[in-house]
Amino acid sequence: QVQLVESGGGLVQAGGSLRLSCATSGRTFSGYAMGWFRQAQGKEREFVAHIDWSGGNTYYADSVKGRFTISRDSAKNTGNLQMNSLQPDNTAVYYCAARPAYRTSRYYTRREDYNYWGQGTQVTVSS
Repeated sequence: QVQLVESGGGLVQAGGSLRLSCATSGRTFSGYAMGWFRQAQGKEREFVAHIDWSGGNTYYADSVKGRFTISRDSAKNTGNLQMNSLQPDNTAVYYCAARPAYRTSRYYTRREDYNYWGQGTQVTVSS
């Protein structure tokens, strides 16, 4: 079992930055792929970014490519999402997710690909 807890959300002005963190506990995190998703009010939860078990491969939704950076520190059992140049339409609850994926470099972009989820952290971008 893996427990995930997000932090780092908040209110930021358009053009600003936030860094989200995802702390994990339970099983070792090193063999797990991690993803970030977001859900705006009244909308479906959507994929944002993925990082594989090694941290060597990442994949992003087109809407965030070049502005968001996903990373992980397996020694500390944490994952991060650096978000720059935020815009009001980035306002959403952001969730981290994980799934076992040791020595697998494929990308996981669907909700059903992930076994474990955090409770989410609110990001609000004002215009």
